Amino acid sequence: MVQEYDVLVIGGGVVGCAIARELSKFRVRAAVVEKEMDVGLGTSCRNSGVLHAGFNYAPGTLRAVLDVKGNSMMDDLCRDLKVKIKRIGKLTVALDDEDEATLHRLKEQGEANGVPGLELIGREDMQRIQPGVEGTLALHSPTSSIISPYGLTIGLAENALANGVNFHLGRRVASVSSLAGGGWSVETGSGEAFTAKVLVNAAGLFSAEVCRMAGITDYVIYPCRGEYYVLDRRLDGTLKALIYPAPKKNAPGLGIHLTPTVDGNIIIGPSAEYLNDPEDHGCTSDVMKELRREGRELLPEIRMTDYIRNFAGIRPKQTPPEVGGNKDFVIEDRKDVQGFINLVGIESPGLTSAPAIAEMVREMVEKHIPLVPDPSFNPVRPGSPLFFSELPAEEKAALIADNPNYGEIICRCEKITKQEILDAIRNPLGARALVSIKYRARASMGRCQGGFCVPRITRILRDEFGWKPEDFLKRSAGSPLFVGNVRPEKGGAAR
Repeated sequence: MVQEYDVLVIGGGVVGCAIARELSKFRVRAAVVEKEMDVGLGTSCRNSGVLHAGFNYAPGTLRAVLDVKGNSMMDDLCRDLKVKIKRIGKLTVALDDEDEATLHRLKEQGEANGVPGLELIGREDMQRIQPGVEGTLALHSPTSSIISPYGLTIGLAENALANGVNFHLGRRVASVSSLAGGGWSVETGSGEAFTAKVLVNAAGLFSAEVCRMAGITDYVIYPCRGEYYVLDRRLDGTLKALIYPAPKKNAPGLGIHLTPTVDGNIIIGPSAEYLNDPEDHGCTSDVMKELRREGRELLPEIRMTDYIRNFAGIRPKQTPPEVGGNKDFVIEDRKDVQGFINLVGIESPGLTSAPAIAEMVREMVEKHIPLVPDPSFNPVRPGSPLFFSELPAEEKAALIADNPNYGEIICRCEKITKQEILDAIRNPLGARALVSIKYRARASMGRCQGGFCVPRITRILRDEFGWKPEDFLKRSAGSPLFVGNVRPEKGGAAR
């Protein structure tokens, strides 16, 4: 059976989900098709979680325009979607004369882009903002912020779903072809077929592959891996602001730095390494050693016991390793391929730019099909931006009195309750892998990294949802949590 839509978005990352939510404001049949079993499991959840101010990009480029606009949209968006955001500001620090010249150039560039509040400050003001920071000069950008990248992606998707957009998860696109009478046909590797009047390519690392399916050979994506360390929440509050080194010419990123997160951890990274496999998220011993060294230089208080996890994300770069640097975003309404809206090379600041990109794409869609505002659109996602552990004592007591599940702790490190786990399992998108529960409830994100809570979560899934050992997946169909023989009852899958 072929499912028919007006607009089909390929890719359920933060940009694809932002586009979906923007389209949900109108009376239009729209859907997202995503190869993973949940939204945001690629580049969108594997990054620093930083909202950039917009001074790093050349005036007039899409990266500059959309970053500044997207940053200005985030307060209202995060309020409506119940997503954490912290406007902590950023110090871009110079260590020598060359770096100082870079900071003067960045300030001029940022002011040309319309970035508010940029200021060059000396050692005394640097120390006031971040005690102990080293440097000769710093560019302070007050609109630089931190956010939960996976929280934003999930919030956008769930709000889009609530407003009528369909999500087809776990469906890898296998072919794209234009229809004789106009529009597009899309088939997946699992046998589903879709048609759409307008096709939006927001496939991130696989955007060039989707282009080739549509007969467009203009683009190549060069995957570039960045590795990170995650530090224990013991160091929460140590960093008062984002601290970045002055960027180097033709570098693939903004350099290794320490980044506080909205949930209290600090992350170190990212590195930058070109590779061939766009899904190679492995971490390497040499890079981890270097991150530990640089981390201790930047924050001497770090102990070996503070390193609780590592991870890697991959940038969809358009520049090969021998060239380096960055190209501008490609966001185009193809004239030679009717009804194909193409997004390629949306790396940093893609997270910050996502809501502005969505508006730009909506304007392109409107040139192909009429978009009538839907008066029933509800921009507000239900729930609270706070976890149970963050609530005042009287609110906790009231919740427990009303629902005893709030009185049972499942994740000891993060103090996540049974009810929060149940809410994560019952998420509107129906995503059930362990990583989906993790990104919604923060279970297994603490010091023990799931040693305490994962057995309890599996017991809930077994006893209250009827799961069998083979149903448990860490991330995708290729990542079973249990393999081999499993003993029944005594010492079974959840024990």
